[in-house]
Amino acid sequence: MSKDNFKFFKNIIEAIIFSSSEPVKTGLLQKKVPSSIDLFDILEELQNDYLERGVNLEKIEDSWAFRTSSHVSENLIIERIVRKQLSRPALETLSIIAYHQPVTRAEIENIRGVSISKGTLDNLLELEWIKPKGRRKSPGRPLTWGTTEKFLDVFGLQDISSLPGISELKSAGLIGAKPLISEDISQLNENISDESLFIEELDLKNK
Repeated sequence: MSKDNFKFFKNIIEAIIFSSSEPVKTGLLQKKVPSSIDLFDILEELQNDYLERGVNLEKIEDSWAFRTSSHVSENLIIERIVRKQLSRPALETLSIIAYHQPVTRAEIENIRGVSISKGTLDNLLELEWIKPKGRRKSPGRPLTWGTTEKFLDVFGLQDISSLPGISELKSAGLIGAKPLISEDISQLNENISDESLFIEELDLKNK
């Protein structure tokens, strides 16, 4: 048996195993090589070839497969940005929080005219677009909500005062005759400042 002949069938066995989505049976591989060549010599050599690589040739019962090497597998986590389409209730809730913050859940529901499902706030929290701002110093000490730096970054805003005003939203056709947000956007920063007098800020660092 020539070395070239051995190498040729070694390449065939390597290609069969590499291209298969499932472990390949030894019997199937045996049919691909002539009787003059020892299949296990080929498999052993392939195992040695891949010993220090990112993938290894492994025997799984009576089958063979390439598997990610254990010393690199922990570095193969791929992060993907998954874009979620917000529901209308979530968009309305986010708008109210952005323009009326700090605002309680009851106030959001009063403005929308309907109750908020738990999933709506959970989705906005998961996106890191809203966060708890503190508890209002009123009966029941309700939790208030506000937007985050990530919200500003995603929407290309420098700060909350950069939010478009009512006239801009109307001209763009984004709101109707009965907007969910306050008509007096120009007083937004003052409202937030005044409102903060009645908010006990949460010590998030110690939570």
